[in-house]
Amino acid sequence: MAPLAAKAQSSVDLDDILTHAGRLEPLHAVIIAHRGDVIATQGYHGSSPDQAANIKSASKSIISALVGIAIERDVLTGTDQKIAPLLRDQLPADPDPRLFDITIGHLLSMQAGLGRTSGQYYGQWVAQSNWVRAALARPFADDPGGDMLYSTGSSHLLSAILTRQTGKSTLELAREWLGPLDGFAITAWDRDPQGIYFGGNQMAMSTRSLLAFGELYRNGGRTADGRQIITQNWIDQSWQHRTNSRFTGDEYGYGWFMRDLAGQDVVYAWGYGGQMLYIVPSLELTVAMTSDETKPSGRTGYRDQLHGLMADIIDRIEADAG
Repeated sequence: MAPLAAKAQSSVDLDDILTHAGRLEPLHAVIIAHRGDVIATQGYHGSSPDQAANIKSASKSIISALVGIAIERDVLTGTDQKIAPLLRDQLPADPDPRLFDITIGHLLSMQAGLGRTSGQYYGQWVAQSNWVRAALARPFADDPGGDMLYSTGSSHLLSAILTRQTGKSTLELAREWLGPLDGFAITAWDRDPQGIYFGGNQMAMSTRSLLAFGELYRNGGRTADGRQIITQNWIDQSWQHRTNSRFTGDEYGYGWFMRDLAGQDVVYAWGYGGQMLYIVPSLELTVAMTSDETKPSGRTGYRDQLHGLMADIIDRIEADAG
């Protein structure tokens, strides 16, 4: 299990931690950047950080980035913009009046109030002939702005809105707007029956590409050469506590989870199976991990094991800094 790439010049020795991580059977790859340099890269069980991985719901953070850029470019007016006028022809024949209260921000923070399309409801939702219409037709489980109802249907509505407002596919937008980011590439992405790219799921990229996206946020929305792609204001809004996961208690903003790990404030993206992107701003640390996409990570305890691995990395980085 030799490293797949030479470590950058660094006094931090993470070899023992990454070797021990090999006990985690679903783990495919880990790549770590500290202060802008990749300091450790490791593949497991025949996988490589350069191979394409389905990052699953970690792609919700990328959808959030595209929404932020769309607002900056005046494609959308802001997070308070109501979604019903943007998707008017997709609304149910006799719409619940609360549909007209849902905003872009509600979709981003999973507070739309619409019944969930994830978990036990996912298969039934994606079996529909029109995913956008089906998501909007879900019965309300709460009022808009209420408790968090994690639902990929909400992030898919954002993909549909971006497509309609720009006349370009979400994949085109990602390649155009995030294209200047060195190392970032979406290699595959599923679409719904109408051809809309799946907002917040079924997106393929390498672990290295996922890390590059995390580094963009860690670096205040700037590329390594100083080009501003995402505003600091959007990052601040995205990492603001807006609600909490009913499953973990972790905080949630606009497409990002937040929690304490090893005494540090950590922002993270999480996809089914254990697709993780961690950012620790105070330590200038970004870590991407990809795993077997076919096995659940929440109820099995595997996600918590990945949190533990991240905590070990944080402890080692802190010890070196001390």
